[in-house]
Amino acid sequence: MFAPTPRRMALSLALALSFPLPALAADDAELSALRDEIRQLRAAYEQRLADLESRLEQQQAAPAPAAAAPVAPVAHAAPRGGGFNPDVSLILMGQYRRMKDIDERHISGFTSVAEHGDDDHAHGAGSRGFSIDHSELVFSANIDNRFTGLANFAMADGEVEVEEAWFETLGLGHGLTVRGGRFRSGIGYANQQHPHAWDFADASLMYQALFGEHASYANDGLQLRWVAPTPVYLEFGAEVGRGANFPGTDRDTNGVGSGALYAHLGGDVGTSHSWRAGLSYLNARAEDRHSHFEDVGGEEVHTNFSGTSRAWILDGVWKWAPDGNARDRYLKLQGEYFIRKERGDLECNGATGTACDGGVDSDYLTRQSGWYAQAVYQFMPEWRVGLRYDRLDPGTQDYGVNNANLEREDHNPHRTTLMADWSPSEFARLRLQWARDQSMAGETDNQLWLQYIMSLGAHGAHTF
Repeated sequence: MFAPTPRRMALSLALALSFPLPALAADDAELSALRDEIRQLRAAYEQRLADLESRLEQQQAAPAPAAAAPVAPVAHAAPRGGGFNPDVSLILMGQYRRMKDIDERHISGFTSVAEHGDDDHAHGAGSRGFSIDHSELVFSANIDNRFTGLANFAMADGEVEVEEAWFETLGLGHGLTVRGGRFRSGIGYANQQHPHAWDFADASLMYQALFGEHASYANDGLQLRWVAPTPVYLEFGAEVGRGANFPGTDRDTNGVGSGALYAHLGGDVGTSHSWRAGLSYLNARAEDRHSHFEDVGGEEVHTNFSGTSRAWILDGVWKWAPDGNARDRYLKLQGEYFIRKERGDLECNGATGTACDGGVDSDYLTRQSGWYAQAVYQFMPEWRVGLRYDRLDPGTQDYGVNNANLEREDHNPHRTTLMADWSPSEFARLRLQWARDQSMAGETDNQLWLQYIMSLGAHGAHTF
C-alpha cells in the first residue's frame, strides 16, 4: 500500500477536480443548440403570422362581390329515375298438337267460343301440327314510392295485343289497393294466371265456355281490393270497367259495361298445408253479341244477343308440401264451379232457305253450369304429373219463338286430361299432354300435345 503523503494528496485532489469539466462543456453545447432551434421556430412563426396578416389586409381592401341573382324556384320537379330500367322478361311458347280435323270447333250447348276461331291469340282452339303460340313481353317496375306498373304484350304473327297494362298503388294503407288500366279480373282462381303459368297446356272447358277465345276475363277499368286485418287471409275486391270482352261486348257508351265482386279466404294448416277458397260474381252487358248456330235443318245461321250475362264462380285450392318445402315434392288440388244466367233478346238471321230466313227476333234465357277438378303432383324435383276432368251442363236454353228454328244439343261436354312436365329450371318447362275431348256432341277427339315454355329473364311470381 502507498502511504499518503502531502504530495500524493495534492495530486489526487487535482485529478478529482479535473473530471467534471467535460460534462459542463457538453451542457453548454446542448443549451446553445436548443436556443438556436427556438430562434428558428420563432422566426418561422413570425413569418407565417406576417403572411396571414398580409392576406387579411388584401381581402379587406378588395371590393365586395355583387349579390347573387335569385334562382327561380322549381314548382314541381319531376322525380329523377335511373333511366328506363324495368324488369323485362320474354316468354316463348310453342307446341306440336295432334288432333282431329274439325272445321269449327265449339262446345256443344254453349255460345260459340270459336267466333274468331282462327285467332292466334285464342287459348282454347288452335292449329294442328307444329306451331308457336303467342309470345309474351312483360315490363314491370315501381313508378315511384306511390305506384307500381306492369305491361304485358302478347305477340303472334303480324299482331301485337295488349293483354295487361296497369298501374297499382303502393302503401295506400288500411289494407287498400287500387289498380287501374287493363288487367285480368280477380274473379275465380285461374283467371289471373297467364297461359304460361297454367298447369296444363290448355284452359279448362269451364273457362273457355265462360270467357270465350281468351279463356280468361280482362277488363279496362278500375279495381279496388281490401285485405282485412284478420289472422286468416281475407280479401274483398270490386271492379268496374268497359266490359268489352266476352261475355259482354263493346257498347261504345259513357257508362259501365261490367262489374265484378269477389271474396277470397285462405290460410295455413300446420307447416305443410295451405288453402284458399273464393266466391265471385260477374255482371256484363252485351249488345249484338255475334254467334253461330245450326238451325233445325242443319244449316248455319247467325244470331245477335243483347242483354245481361251474370255468372257466379266458386273456387278452391289446397296445397301440400312437406314442411312447406315445395322444391322437392308438393301436391296441388284445385277446382272451380260456375253458374251463368243470360237474359235478353235474340235476333236470328240466315240465308234463303234456312229457318231464320228474313230474320226472327225472340226472347233469350239460358241457365248453364259447369266445373273442373284437377290434381298436380310433383313427385321429385323438376318432374310433375297432373290429371284434370272437365264437365259442363248446357242447362236451360229458352229461345222463345226461335226454339222452333234453332237446334239445341242435348249433350254434356266433358274431357279428361293427363299431363307430365319437366322443368330443369324456373325458366324452362317441357310438357307432354294427352286429352280425350268429348266437348262436341258426336265427337271423341284424342289429342296429343308437346309443349315448351321458355322464359328469357326473370318473371314476377304469380299469386297463390
